[in-house]
Amino acid sequence: MTDLIVHWNMNPEIFHIGAFSLRWYSILFVAGFVLGWFIFKWFFKREGVPVTLLDPLLYTLLIGTIVGARLGHCLFYQPDYYFGSWKGFWEIFMPWKGGLASHGGTIALFIAMWWFAKHYGRKYNFDFLWILDRLCIPVCFAAMFIRLGNLCNSEIYGDVTNLPWGFVFELRGETLPKHPTQLYEAFSYLILGLVLLGLYKYRLPKLKRGTIIGIFFTVLFGMRFLIEFIKEPQVGFEESMALNMGQLLSIPFILLGIGLIVYSLVKGQSAMIEQPQSQQKPHREPTHYARSLK
Repeated sequence: MTDLIVHWNMNPEIFHIGAFSLRWYSILFVAGFVLGWFIFKWFFKREGVPVTLLDPLLYTLLIGTIVGARLGHCLFYQPDYYFGSWKGFWEIFMPWKGGLASHGGTIALFIAMWWFAKHYGRKYNFDFLWILDRLCIPVCFAAMFIRLGNLCNSEIYGDVTNLPWGFVFELRGETLPKHPTQLYEAFSYLILGLVLLGLYKYRLPKLKRGTIIGIFFTVLFGMRFLIEFIKEPQVGFEESMALNMGQLLSIPFILLGIGLIVYSLVKGQSAMIEQPQSQQKPHREPTHYARSLK
């Protein structure tokens, strides 16, 4: 079965001009936001939210994701390097020189969407949970694109495997087949995104607010927790840990997801926007004079 082993040596760069290079990871990262824009356009049109909110939503998501994911990597994985010298500190502001952590991006998106809901929600009758229920659907597909970008970079892969679909990451000097954990995660995120999209499309009138985001947190970070068992350590200190940093950071999100599902079932608020009924003028019987004119 070794004939199925993939010898992976993909060039991460599409082209290179001087100091500028365009990488497949960057294209896939942006593709996730573009797809999310179109998905949210459908959400807004279906539920009567002005599509003019799409641009501020996109800017909020971009800033929140990049800042949060970068700070998450620096704080959770390499705090000694980034906060131990001025050289490391200035590299915090250079995401192309380091990594991005999905857990940090998730925390930042929470904060960004809280601000967005507070700023626009009262006027257009949606709240924090409403926006999260919808946001997590395109996030699944964006996460899939990011993991495919990790595959293009030959990074964040797994331990040695005897399974026939192992990848030999030759760009990193590997000679033995490793688990392509990027594909495992990408496939699981794709399936989750399709399931949540189906729930939204066909079951929205019967869903409760908080159910979709609860399922998202429970399943996505549950899968992340399990796949981490076969990943190689990303930083040195993880080698001595029973659970790596990715698993430790996933546990609170799994518990949060379960809590949100329970909350949504108990609270019972509809997942759809409840538009206020327009005030109607009281009906008046026509006067005797008006009836005589008919």
